[in-house]
Amino acid sequence: MTKKAFYPGSFDPLTNGHLAMIEASLAIADELVVGIGVHAGKQGMFSFEERTALIRKCVSQDIEVVAFDDLVVDAAVRAGANMLIRGLRDATDFDYEMQMAGMNRAMKPALETVFLPATAETRAITATLVRQIAKMGGDISPFVPEPVRKALVSRHTS
Repeated sequence: MTKKAFYPGSFDPLTNGHLAMIEASLAIADELVVGIGVHAGKQGMFSFEERTALIRKCVSQDIEVVAFDDLVVDAAVRAGANMLIRGLRDATDFDYEMQMAGMNRAMKPALETVFLPATAETRAITATLVRQIAKMGGDISPFVPEPVRKALVSRHTS
């Protein structure tokens, strides 16, 4: 059986933490689908197309990138995944993700949730903090890949 993983998130912007999760996912899955959550009522910093382009610039392996605006489990099943990847940074993430995993299993029993721990270097990184630092002119280079840094700098200096 092919192990196909679905890694959902907003990826707005893609961070080094996201990249670490993608690499870890590719180590345990045969195929990976990155699911970008898009919501009509929520304006992101980058469009779906921009986020997709940045992911493709930063990930050398062949992955699929899709948009979704419904339940993660429905998007994962639609993508043909049998694993749902969730990253854990701390105990707060763990408590929340355990609740979600239980609900997801109740809805889609064949979809296995796999928790991957954040690396020590990426544990503190969040897209929200990266956006705030970039907006205030701070150095985001330790937190994002170079193509994302360039996109964020150009977004905030234009």
